[in-house]
Amino acid sequence: MKKNNIILIGMPASGKSTVGVILAKILGYNFVDADIVIQEKDGRKLSEIIAQEGIDGFIDIENKINTGIEVEKSVIATGGSVVYGSEAMEHYKNLGTVVYLKVSMDELTKRLKDVKQRGVVMKEGQSLISLYNERSGLYEKYADITVDEKNSTMEEVVAELLSVLK
Repeated sequence: MKKNNIILIGMPASGKSTVGVILAKILGYNFVDADIVIQEKDGRKLSEIIAQEGIDGFIDIENKINTGIEVEKSVIATGGSVVYGSEAMEHYKNLGTVVYLKVSMDELTKRLKDVKQRGVVMKEGQSLISLYNERSGLYEKYADITVDEKNSTMEEVVAELLSVLK
């Protein structure tokens, strides 16, 4: 029996936190930001974890902490790199409905002016397009529902998501 949670996955700047907060308010759910949970449990900012543990170390920590998130009636906004953790994703598939907020490469480039400042988890020398291509397949693999944002406002994305969830 699937639990009554909604888990948002997608690229950084796809609006997971924004959509998540609005959705939670409309549904009367709690809102959980997985990145903030990681910071609370680990005691370091994401950027510090990445600087000190490297990308792989961060992904291990992210995977472990996400796997431990147990909630009900919640909207969970995950970090963009959560899909690298198969345990975390299996856990989320059992915890509720996984929604992929899909954003085009063009739109992403506009929104992600400063990739470094956003704390985007990318390997040294990796381009945004190669990261996008690497992750898109994983998002699609784990998604129960995909919402293509096209040029929609966040409100429109929420409305579309609500109609699909009904």
